[in-house]
Amino acid sequence: MAKQIMTFNNLKNSFVAAAAFLVLAGTAVPVSAAPVKNIVLVHGAFVDGSGWKPVYDILVKDGYSVTVVQDPLTSLEEDVAATKRILDRQPGPCILVGHSYGGAVITEAGTDSHVAALVYIAAHAPEEGETEAANGKKFPNASKPLVKTPDGFVFLDPANFAADFAADLPREQAEFMAHSQMLTAAKVFTTPISNPAWKLKPSWYLVAKDDKTINPDLERMYAERAQSHKVEIEGASHAVYVSHPREVAALIEEAAQHAITVAAGH
Repeated sequence: MAKQIMTFNNLKNSFVAAAAFLVLAGTAVPVSAAPVKNIVLVHGAFVDGSGWKPVYDILVKDGYSVTVVQDPLTSLEEDVAATKRILDRQPGPCILVGHSYGGAVITEAGTDSHVAALVYIAAHAPEEGETEAANGKKFPNASKPLVKTPDGFVFLDPANFAADFAADLPREQAEFMAHSQMLTAAKVFTTPISNPAWKLKPSWYLVAKDDKTINPDLERMYAERAQSHKVEIEGASHAVYVSHPREVAALIEEAAQHAITVAAGH
């Protein structure tokens, strides 16, 4: 951990030194001149990007340019590739946001040069060599077991979906989500992370305090280890990005407004 902190501090100190040189030389420093205006949202397992719509609407209304990634959920590598295709289209620095398994995706994809900061929404943020499955065993969740198909995909039993994933949503909405699930390749949960972006980029983290899918204590561990700016939402289920869009959007906007400042060490 000390090595991680030292590495991050060295990066911040180098940035500050470079910025100071440019200021003394009478040159503008574009990266610190304005907040980040581009947001990229990454969904997690069992759902698609449409669940981000309430957050999307708030961010767009507030003047942000927002793009939603549609990950295929077929492998971590392919989901990272899908995310990087969207990052390549960004006209400038962006805030990369991930929910649930989407946190593992942004942890891998977030090293991209377009990414100014990471935002984890009740999400996994594994260390190098770690997997979601192994971390979940260290911090067991309260949900029922997944159902597995013969060809290696998993999903939540629709009978358990509302209680385990979306307990704070209207029953009809949770039922629709249960019956419109994107089946997810089981191997995404056992693929280790290779190069965690949270070691290099500032991060923000939202803990869903009533999460039954990811243990809130695991979420807190991730946030503390990454030295994330952390908030906790009382009564929030794993579907917090749907049920509490204002709080989620507010955290993303905080990251957008302060990412460059934090990265510069101010």
